[in-house]
Amino acid sequence: MAASSDPDTMYFHQAMQEPDAPEFLDAVQEEFGKHLKDGTLELIPRSQVPEGFKLFPGVWAMKRKRKVRTRQIYKRKARLNFDGSKQKKGDYDQTFAPVASWESVRILLALVLRNGWHTIQLDYVLAFPQAPVDRECYMQIPKGIKIDAPGEWALRVHKNIYGQKQAGRVWNQYLVDKLVNQVGFKQSKFDECVFYRGNVMYVLYTDDSILAGPDKDELKQVIADIKSAGLDVTEEGDIEDFLGVNIDRVDEDTYHLSQPHLIDQILRDLNLDGENVQTKETPAPLSRVLGAHKSSPEFDGHFHYRSVIGKLNYLEKCSRPDIAYATHQCARFSSDPRKEHGEAVKWLGRYLRANRDKGIYIRPKDDTFKVWADADFSGNWIPEEAEEESDTARSRSGYIMSYLGCPILWKSQLQTEIALSSTESEYIALSQAARKVKPLMLLIQEMKKEGFDVGCSTPTVRCTLFEDNSGTVYLANSPSMRPRTKHINVKYHHFRSMVASRALKIEKTSSEEQLADFLTKQSSIELYLAHRMAIMGW
Repeated sequence: MAASSDPDTMYFHQAMQEPDAPEFLDAVQEEFGKHLKDGTLELIPRSQVPEGFKLFPGVWAMKRKRKVRTRQIYKRKARLNFDGSKQKKGDYDQTFAPVASWESVRILLALVLRNGWHTIQLDYVLAFPQAPVDRECYMQIPKGIKIDAPGEWALRVHKNIYGQKQAGRVWNQYLVDKLVNQVGFKQSKFDECVFYRGNVMYVLYTDDSILAGPDKDELKQVIADIKSAGLDVTEEGDIEDFLGVNIDRVDEDTYHLSQPHLIDQILRDLNLDGENVQTKETPAPLSRVLGAHKSSPEFDGHFHYRSVIGKLNYLEKCSRPDIAYATHQCARFSSDPRKEHGEAVKWLGRYLRANRDKGIYIRPKDDTFKVWADADFSGNWIPEEAEEESDTARSRSGYIMSYLGCPILWKSQLQTEIALSSTESEYIALSQAARKVKPLMLLIQEMKKEGFDVGCSTPTVRCTLFEDNSGTVYLANSPSMRPRTKHINVKYHHFRSMVASRALKIEKTSSEEQLADFLTKQSSIELYLAHRMAIMGW
């Protein structure tokens, strides 16, 4: 298959074949010298490596750094990594490290606009090596480094160098301990990467983070305390981009989240970046459902199918709910793509070409917390494929959550169980949405208890789930079990207590006003554009 990769990201041997190889070699020497100077690595005779300890290779990651907006090269970077692929269980214990969810980031952005807060973006310099290693380990001398001394040499690792399987977890535990015990932050119980201190809220994603609060001096004091705790951090000013997403301050009341550079990468991968490329009005055709197409020719591989799907998934999750249904339909067939699947991805690319600079608008309008849940009962049904493809009988769930009138979280997915009626499929979608909204409700309740003005007028944070199926509304509000519904698994009744306590209110909405509709199927152009306008603001 013709794989497409980022030409600015390379291994050492690839960088040495580039015209700017001398600049990369300078970056290698600078990086290695910095590790020795900072005490991350210690140069020792190889004979001093204790018996029984492995000597792990070092791997270089080379990258040209470009400015996000102009794409100009401003730096050649070489990062020395520990070759974690050679680690086995016993060389490490646990590896999980939490990161902030995008819904928490969007909630913070909505609160910033609603309350007129200031923001400062922080970046931890060489984050992982700021933490000590969790166990003794040793490395080989990496390529490109010559030791001007006789004998064989090795490196003892003193700090948490990149590449170890447990590196992310070690850094997170070290940082959280500093933030809580030295800086004075209080960690959220419902999102491990949200912190509170006084009037300041802090959201952390590995080594990128956002501080927000009403008082600039208080933010500056927090940063000073972080530095006093021994953490090397730089201020990046007001938030402009975060994790590859452009965050443009349109006016005092509006943020625009977009990813035009990721869309450009996708278009290059699909060979749709030339002139006079035909565009599409919708992400997928209106006339047909994408099936397995087992009898069709295999996809010819003129673009890297899985790579493009991965980029589309990230784009959809961060800033483009309008492509959720089309992206997930194409993703279903990544293991065995056919001609029709390649055409569907190209169609989606043509749609993105038509609105490259678009994303979602965060524009607080009210103090509500709403959820729209919908399902397309057996919408993927293709009789010709039913014999060999059981998934064709599955229904698709879609739900979207808005807070302060801003889109916060959305999802489009096939249901794991085959529903036997439209009521059952809608009820499953409603249950899945309630399960996702509950921790967000608790997070906002927690923010309120910490003294933040989150915009809710009652002591209990409430949300309204809109459903367009009368049977589902009745089933959600009534505890009765009937012969046609008592088989529904108990896991889909979990939110009954929330309904009973009035933490959730179930209301019926018309199909035309069901904003989650475009997450379950490709609706008419008129309805699609109306829902896109209501959710995304364009």
